[in-house]
Amino acid sequence: MTSDDRGSSSLSMDEEPRSSHVGDDVKGRKAGKPKRKQLPLWQETILLLGVALVLAIVIKTFFVQAFYIPSESMEPGLILNDRILIQKVSYWGGGEPERGDVVVFKDPGGWLPPEDSAGPTNPVAQVMAKIGLYPTGGHLVKRVIGVAGDTIECCDDQGRLMVNGKAIDETAFVRRGTGKCDGPMPTDGRCDEDWETGPIPEGHIFVMGDNRSRSADSSQKMCRPDETECVPGDEFVPVDLVVGKVFVLLWPADRFRWNTRPDVFEDVPDPS
Repeated sequence: MTSDDRGSSSLSMDEEPRSSHVGDDVKGRKAGKPKRKQLPLWQETILLLGVALVLAIVIKTFFVQAFYIPSESMEPGLILNDRILIQKVSYWGGGEPERGDVVVFKDPGGWLPPEDSAGPTNPVAQVMAKIGLYPTGGHLVKRVIGVAGDTIECCDDQGRLMVNGKAIDETAFVRRGTGKCDGPMPTDGRCDEDWETGPIPEGHIFVMGDNRSRSADSSQKMCRPDETECVPGDEFVPVDLVVGKVFVLLWPADRFRWNTRPDVFEDVPDPS
């Protein structure tokens, strides 16, 4: 191949090769572009803390939040002072709690004593609660037994709750009361009488603690036949008050486990 064949790819003797880094100075920086000024350490620290704070608030608002178990009502699965995490993703876009979910919800009104509704009093704990790093007060944790349209009965001849006529075997996660059944009476925790509730109104759920004789739940809020000051419907929790679903028992570390919905609720028929 001749020099003519190489054409523009060849250089004359008088030409100097041009660098591919056009405009670079001897140190490799682009000409006319000043070096970026480094922030002082204290400013970087404040900036990182601000970003972390915003992320924590976003995570608490939309994804995950910490709570603790304030009573023995969810034994044996969750015991007093257990730390739990709830996730909110399952209830995005119109999603609602399902039978068997363990949920955290805001007090519908009068379910909790004043001392349990107050929340943390320490200023540091109050700030941490705001960003989801410390449990807040005024919330309850219970298991969803029925959803909109369901009818719940207590009990079959084996002491099991029935949802839409289907008996539920809750042996794996329920602690029965002194009456040896899974559905205590509203006030005394015994199974001397049968009861029935429902259909559950649209946009509401019926919840119970797993420790059936030691739980102030929907069964306790039902109106008994001889009560005159009871308000019918107070036993149902509005879905709008549900904060999220428990998905992990976080602390203590030796009790760490993932929380899942029991399979026994899968066979419950739809309300007729």
